[in-house]
Amino acid sequence: MDYDLGEAADNLRQRLRTLMATHLPPGFLGAFTDDPEDLATTQAFCKTLAAEGLLTLSWPTEYGGGGASVWEQTVLREEMWAHHEPRGAQYMGVNWVGPAIMRYGTAAQKEQHLTAISSGDVIWCQGFSEPEAGSDLASMRTRAVRDGDGWVVNGQKIWTSYASMASWCVLATATDPEDGGRGRHTLFLIPTDRAGITVRPIKSMLGPHHLNEVFLDNVRVTQAEVLGEVGGGWQVIRDALAFERVGIARYARCESLLERLRSELGDEFDDLPESLRVRWMRALIDLRVARLLAYRAVSLQNDAGATAAASSARIATTSCDQSVAELLFDVVGPAALDSGPDAHLDGAIDDHWRYAQAATVASGTIEVQRMLVAHAVLGGR
Repeated sequence: MDYDLGEAADNLRQRLRTLMATHLPPGFLGAFTDDPEDLATTQAFCKTLAAEGLLTLSWPTEYGGGGASVWEQTVLREEMWAHHEPRGAQYMGVNWVGPAIMRYGTAAQKEQHLTAISSGDVIWCQGFSEPEAGSDLASMRTRAVRDGDGWVVNGQKIWTSYASMASWCVLATATDPEDGGRGRHTLFLIPTDRAGITVRPIKSMLGPHHLNEVFLDNVRVTQAEVLGEVGGGWQVIRDALAFERVGIARYARCESLLERLRSELGDEFDDLPESLRVRWMRALIDLRVARLLAYRAVSLQNDAGATAAASSARIATTSCDQSVAELLFDVVGPAALDSGPDAHLDGAIDDHWRYAQAATVASGTIEVQRMLVAHAVLGGR
């Protein structure tokens, strides 16, 4: 394939950068900081993107999208992540919840949810991981038991990003726990304010929280809220995670941070120890490889090989996230811990390092990604 995205992509990139320069405050580090205004900034910026037809750029026009190519959407992902994701929590709805509903949802579900996502009016969370089943989703214990024409759900989810601010959740359950295969899972689209749902924040080294525990006590769900088929949740989950794993262009932020620090250092860059400059060049090469792997995954997004390609890209990008975080710390030294307008890159180095620690765990651990690639290469042997 041709990895030159063309003039249209370059123009879109400049358009996005102009919008961000206009609407984001100096030193912006994303929605989840000690300043509540940063969350408000992302919510307002999503409305701006929606008004410009950019929030769901590659969605079909009938669902409120721009009808653009997946490559233009890739440019959008790169620019958003390079600038500390000014869409805040919206990326989940945009990158995989919406596409999953387009592929597996009923006409009523599409009508109810897709326009709300494309207009920036709703935040989604995903109820997948559990205390005893993080990356091993096949072992989840949250049960949905038949009750009349619906189900009653009991269980617990953990590490649920955005649950405290989300109004809807894609909830993974076991509707047939006796099934030892993959016919035991069913997904439901449910409002987070439903009776029986309790959300509790989880404090972490990441700072202001967006991780949560979710408890489900006799939560009633209906047939109309099933996404896909009863017992068919595993395939939806696989597709959803493939969308998610290429939906965050982590390599773009790493490149941006390296470029910004190189500019800030100026002539001092040449005075760095040779070992650090060699690591810097190695990091840039690794980031180029990660970008190409991500592009390959995007090109295969609708093919059978999408899962393995997405996992390969995820392995590369999350590894780069952590190696670049360590490199930036080693270059700057103790000052990397500083924050605020007087810090290197306005405190982005410390922010990146903290979030990079979870990069090889979120959306399936790096060990699980390697296993998926191995199964694809070896044919399940």
